[in-house]
Amino acid sequence: MNDTELTRRDIARGTAGVGALGLTGFAGCLGGGDGDGSDGEETTEGGSGSDETTSEGTTEGDGGSGATVEVLHGWTGGDGATAAESLTEAWNEAHPDITLDFRPIGGGGNTNLNTVISNRLSNQNPPASFAGWPGENLTKYEGVLGNITDVWEENGYIDAHVDEASNLCKYNGEYRAVPIGSHRLNCLFYNTAVVEEAGINPDDLTSVDAFIDALDTVAEETDKTPMAHGMQAPWTTLQFVAAMLLSTGGYDTYMSVVNGEGGRDAVQTAFEQSKTVLQDYISQDASSIGLTGANQKIISGEAAFIHQGNWAAGAYRNAEDFAYDEDWGFKTFPGTEGQYTLHFDSFIYPSNNPAPDAGKTWEAFAGSKEAQVAFNQYKGSIPTRTDVDMSAFGPYLQETMEDFQNAENKPPTIAHGLAVPPEQLTGLKGVISNNFSGPYNVEAATDAFMSTVQG
Repeated sequence: MNDTELTRRDIARGTAGVGALGLTGFAGCLGGGDGDGSDGEETTEGGSGSDETTSEGTTEGDGGSGATVEVLHGWTGGDGATAAESLTEAWNEAHPDITLDFRPIGGGGNTNLNTVISNRLSNQNPPASFAGWPGENLTKYEGVLGNITDVWEENGYIDAHVDEASNLCKYNGEYRAVPIGSHRLNCLFYNTAVVEEAGINPDDLTSVDAFIDALDTVAEETDKTPMAHGMQAPWTTLQFVAAMLLSTGGYDTYMSVVNGEGGRDAVQTAFEQSKTVLQDYISQDASSIGLTGANQKIISGEAAFIHQGNWAAGAYRNAEDFAYDEDWGFKTFPGTEGQYTLHFDSFIYPSNNPAPDAGKTWEAFAGSKEAQVAFNQYKGSIPTRTDVDMSAFGPYLQETMEDFQNAENKPPTIAHGLAVPPEQLTGLKGVISNNFSGPYNVEAATDAFMSTVQG
């Protein structure tokens, strides 16, 4: 059986839950989506990079001395910018003879980045590589994906990287991308001083009901916001509902839902629980802020909890005088203990490549130990390689690596292009925008959600 013969039901097979993920392409869909803010993982609103919507690639003497390799990405602020700078420095040290044009495309989360990539691929003017998600997300690039199986084989990456990352970087039986890091989605972060003021022990939060009780306690015992949340874009709320679904429905039901095999009652429960939190316990400015603004409330001590991917911890690591276990803490999202909701960043290699050799050199670099250490320690993510020394990563990411290795299941993220194809992801974000952004219409949101995943 080749990759195109696998169905989305194969996601649920195997211990990792994503190892056999099939990719069913749809030709000609190069739309960039609405940019969800988590691929940068967008810990910046608007970003500080160029807002250009067109860009000309430049390559001089591909692969040799004086060559230039252009790589587009959306990490334009906060932890993403720090990680991008560190990655650039590592490249310059490893490949001083090839100039890296590591070009940030900022503005509106990843909206401009996706637009630039879509336009350039459509106009047959691709960069040498661009940052993006593997898995189901690759289907929107059908017909314009280059083949870098030789990079994987020649560098021993099939064995060096975790199976989940290896499998998700393949399309139609060949490798099309190289992973740079792994993010975890079922995370609950908290400001230590605020939860202590409220008299809460985060270790006791092992269910959604216990979590909601804790939010109520924060509201009663302090003047702080119980939960920080940004709703400027719909992905944050979709991500939160997905965490609720995994918590209240469990892994098997979660996988049934993403495979379009039912689970309506669990989805409705997830929306109901989410409504309780979002209606009663988030800040009044939530609708006007995004991830960065919400996460800053944790750093400044204005809020007790935030649900986010572990890129939030990248911002904490880069903040001054904000230390893990002293000023901030982490626990697995209540009710999802033993699970690791999976997400990957990768660099995708387009066909009709303007710098085929230098582009492959970049892809090989992205999968190296040096690149993965340089990037992930600042990004709040962990390497996808199995042989990286984690001593430079700090205690939180070391614990994250242990959780990855020991997880009972690794359900793929709904909100970030691994579990559902691009057209369904766009539809699910529409469900949030239209039915669940205040007022919170549980019935309508549930119906639209189920219709989308079963479509």
